[in-house]
Amino acid sequence: MRIVVAPDSYKGSLSAVAVAAAMEQGILAVFPSAKIHKVPIADGGEGTVEALVTATNGHIIQQDVLGPLGEPQKAYWGLLGDGKTAVIEMAAASGLPLVPKAKRNPRLATTFGTGQLMKAALDQGILKIIIGIGGSATNDGGVGMAQALGAKFYDESGNELPYGGAALAKLASIDLSGLDIRLKAASILVACDVDNPLCGPQGASAVYGPQKGATPEIVAELDAALRQFAVVAKTATNKDVADLPGAGAAGGLGAGLLFFTNAQLRPGVEIVLETTGFADIVKEACLVITGEGNTDFQTAFGKAPVGVAKIARQFAVPTVCLSGGLGKDHEQVLQHGIDGVMSIVPHPMSLEECINSAAALIEAATARLCRLISIGITLK
Repeated sequence: MRIVVAPDSYKGSLSAVAVAAAMEQGILAVFPSAKIHKVPIADGGEGTVEALVTATNGHIIQQDVLGPLGEPQKAYWGLLGDGKTAVIEMAAASGLPLVPKAKRNPRLATTFGTGQLMKAALDQGILKIIIGIGGSATNDGGVGMAQALGAKFYDESGNELPYGGAALAKLASIDLSGLDIRLKAASILVACDVDNPLCGPQGASAVYGPQKGATPEIVAELDAALRQFAVVAKTATNKDVADLPGAGAAGGLGAGLLFFTNAQLRPGVEIVLETTGFADIVKEACLVITGEGNTDFQTAFGKAPVGVAKIARQFAVPTVCLSGGLGKDHEQVLQHGIDGVMSIVPHPMSLEECINSAAALIEAATARLCRLISIGITLK
């Protein structure tokens, strides 16, 4: 019996690697001779580096960077097992959790640290870079990222702009002569799971600004600043990207990567599954077990478990999703390749209890699932 375990992280509780390990123990409790292949996955957000490094036998590299508010910050990036591919989570350098709630200010937050991670990979001769752009604290259109890589941004008086999205209101010109020349040869895949444009009612500032500390007045200010940035950047790069789906991701970092690099934006789970060679792994399996912290109607819109099930279905391998919780209209995932969905919670529990006992709950739920499968095997 060959079983593939391919969960996402349980956000705020366990990494995908830890979830996969708990699922493995649950399987072995019922099927001790099962051959288990663990493929922890992610969708470009939290846990992407760990998942890909683990799946490819790579390693994590620590890096000193500037954090979202320009303070020194310890960050990291991953070198995959092929020795040729870097994986970066922008949230590790420019993420919202790095800023205490009382200090969150998208007017000033910068993606400079993300650019430093990219430069670190280039300095090691890496020309294939995967960047997950979920969880940002920023709204600067990726300008900080470009500044770290050598681009210069000036106001009408020729003064270089400071960090942050608010400063872009004064942007008059961009000098790309110092932009790291290695970017021209680099292949950059951007794990992006939103389709927001850069500006407007569905843009970076309006949709994501409030969660980063923006008031309605600041949202309007930042949206206008990004509009100015889009006009000037279009002239400087001869690219028109502001209205492309995903340009507004991560406070406009999606647009910045499109403007200043040869980046391609793709769904994060597709990149992760492709990089891990998931199709080759799953085609010989008899069962796939996936999971996430909460499954609801949003999961059906291309989140990690559905991405896993889509590939498994190509090989007629059934997929079961074990989730921390089941939310509104979770049954919709049954129309998108997932054959069964279960909660790991066996009885009424507080959220705190679930988080603190997640590993044990996942192991026990996996064992319950396997016992049901064992019964099914014996049915006549």
